[in-house]
Amino acid sequence: MKKIAIILIVLLILIPAITVAIVYFRISSAHVDNSYESQYKKVDGITNILLLGTDGRENELSYRSDSMMILTVDSNHEKIKLTSLARDTYVDIPEHGKGKLNAAYFWGKEDLLLQTIEKNFGIGIDKFMQVDFDDLMNIIFVIGGVDIELSEGEVKYINDGIPESFKTCTYDAKGSEPQYLEGEGLHTLNGYQAIAYARIRYLDNAIYRDERQRKIISSMFDGVKELSMSEYPKLVNTLLPYVSTNISVSEMLNLAFTSYSFATSKEIIQTEYPIIDDKHVKGGKYKNAGWVWLYDVNSIGVLHDFIYDDIMPEDNDYLKDDSKIELNY
Repeated sequence: MKKIAIILIVLLILIPAITVAIVYFRISSAHVDNSYESQYKKVDGITNILLLGTDGRENELSYRSDSMMILTVDSNHEKIKLTSLARDTYVDIPEHGKGKLNAAYFWGKEDLLLQTIEKNFGIGIDKFMQVDFDDLMNIIFVIGGVDIELSEGEVKYINDGIPESFKTCTYDAKGSEPQYLEGEGLHTLNGYQAIAYARIRYLDNAIYRDERQRKIISSMFDGVKELSMSEYPKLVNTLLPYVSTNISVSEMLNLAFTSYSFATSKEIIQTEYPIIDDKHVKGGKYKNAGWVWLYDVNSIGVLHDFIYDDIMPEDNDYLKDDSKIELNY
């Protein structure tokens, strides 16, 4: 959604304005030991971080990743990029055979998911950050909500999901009763309303769900950019307890200083992979995997061009030629 993206963006981009001692302590507390090493050589000027959102229910010990996004800090082109990876993408999971991309997290947590992404998409992932969906509610409350344009159908589904989100919300000032929405149009969603929006499943399909989550990220990012520097320490103190990451203090500070100047003045550039059209992807039930996206393996080059060379998918020449399409049956 990716909710976790705004957390990373805040940490990577706005840290220079915060007291170093506070930042050092908080980042250290969020760091988790992880021995994973990318199989790809790092590309100068490009840092790819897997933003992982989980939505496990109470008492669940194993669950699938709900949201997977690659946050790219592109210093070469002075841009921040966000790429959603469709959870139902049919992939080869090392030592577990074929299945949905989000099943990799179920079988092997972050390590196996990172391996799976690299093996299937050829993208080097440098680090990861993980946040649970329920924790996002507190974060959205802290930044004052998110502004989202809603359709009539979205309002209905949000209201249907509000009771559950309100019940699990731990924010002290959430109120004694849930607040429901009325009418389509622009709404400022609080924490539990935004999570109900991010969890909409049956209005359309998972691709639209990914898009809704990216809208939340964009709105959160815009809200954070409007904060005064004096408010940053409080924000970081609130965000970091909800984060687990294998990014070290020195790495995070380096990324922050590298990207600060361009990230705070530009919009996040977004896309989704696989390429969801009627040519380079096919959705449907396949073998024992359930409903999946079968994708054109040659379209991986479009993803590479976006991340490394700053070519938007809609401008990529490969998508103008249908002669090389090869779905991963």
